[in-house]
Amino acid sequence: MSQKAPATEKKPLSNALKFWYGFGDFGFTLMTNVETFYFNAFMTNVAGFSAALAGTVSTITSTVDACLSWVYGGIIDAAKAGKWGRYRTWLIMVPWIIPFLFAFQFLNISANPTVSAVVICAAFILSHIGWNFPYVANVAMVSKAGGTPEGRAALASSRATWNNLSGVVFSYAFQAVAIVVADKLGADGYQYAAAAFLFGVVMAVGYFVHFKITDGYEEIEDPKAPRIKQKQTTPKDMAKALLENQPLLLLVLADLAKWIVKFLVAASAVYYFKYAMGTGLQITYVFFANLAAVLGAFLARYIAKKMSNRGCILFAYLAMAILMIAAYFLYAMPTVVFILMLLAQCGYGVCYACSPALYADTAVYAKWKSGKDSTGFIMGLQNVPLKVAVMIKSVILNACLALAGYDAFKTLINEGVAALDFSYVAQLPASLQRGICASFCLWPAVFLLIGFFLLKFGYKLTNERIEQYQAEIDARA
Repeated sequence: MSQKAPATEKKPLSNALKFWYGFGDFGFTLMTNVETFYFNAFMTNVAGFSAALAGTVSTITSTVDACLSWVYGGIIDAAKAGKWGRYRTWLIMVPWIIPFLFAFQFLNISANPTVSAVVICAAFILSHIGWNFPYVANVAMVSKAGGTPEGRAALASSRATWNNLSGVVFSYAFQAVAIVVADKLGADGYQYAAAAFLFGVVMAVGYFVHFKITDGYEEIEDPKAPRIKQKQTTPKDMAKALLENQPLLLLVLADLAKWIVKFLVAASAVYYFKYAMGTGLQITYVFFANLAAVLGAFLARYIAKKMSNRGCILFAYLAMAILMIAAYFLYAMPTVVFILMLLAQCGYGVCYACSPALYADTAVYAKWKSGKDSTGFIMGLQNVPLKVAVMIKSVILNACLALAGYDAFKTLINEGVAALDFSYVAQLPASLQRGICASFCLWPAVFLLIGFFLLKFGYKLTNERIEQYQAEIDARA
């Protein structure tokens, strides 16, 4: 019997990779925050769209974006590999066109609202399609370069730290761009397009850094090799990688909780602190919440060594749920709620850091089981719960506001906020304050508990199993 070749030794993580992997995510989040915080304001206040037209644009673009969210990894896996590797190639070939496409999303090019809306929709869809390819390839490199569960945890933690750090920097960076642009071009809304372009350039530079520091961490496929020898991944292989991979299916469902915490809590904060409680804590909360997430992301790599990536997320989910439930019942004490929610945001940073490593583990499991590499497709599935969470956020937030009777007090609240007179808070019923706090605290806790039980009793992959699967995969080579 012939013996298999010994497994190829994994290249250890360089210091540059451990520290700088995530700088591209810093730029990516810096860029996308322009959309997260200001896209709707640009449409209504600068482009002059009616609320109905702005809502139509948001619905069309977010729906298209969500429907396409799962295809990018599949295309990367199915397409012919590039000269710099199947994944690294996307980090250098595509990002440079994104700043130009993204800037057009914030330009009102016509006095005709319909024409402007069409251009904005096109710019939104094309820029998102463009940036999702390098985004997915970048996440896939966590698996490729990490090599081991510990290595993937280190890269995921570094990436998460940079990502959350961009949230701290963004408000000051955007304000600086806005001041300069207003001084040079006047107050015509150009600050949004300028920030979109400049931060897009930072994203492209960041992905170029990732391209350089991952050199040697991805196998270069021979483009002249017969198709069968390249082990091309087909759509059928990708479907099997998902449908026959129970840990992956449950992980996608459980991961929804993390994104609900990010989007629903962020959108509800202003309603709770500013409108329902009449405090000035909202701006302070946003700043320190991002700092807490940075801390959690940084600490994740060390916690994962003791508890594993799965253990980290289980602990964080449960702790966050307990903190948020406590905050809900203490809704009338905004300072206490502030502290409890900051602690919960630290847990979000841990989850953000550790979850890519779990997706990477399911990719190893899928390759061990099928013999086909669907890493890009599987890592790209992280987009799915993210996009679904954005949709769910709007439903839950508006439902909580309606059930709390927010519209009946909206005029009173707006007049008080405009006059900096928060005495209106005394006229608000407890049911309204508690109902808004349900969106801020209680509903995210419900999703966290569901995610906890899905991971606890359904996701059974351990570091030991993954190392065994990887060794067997290497031995087959």
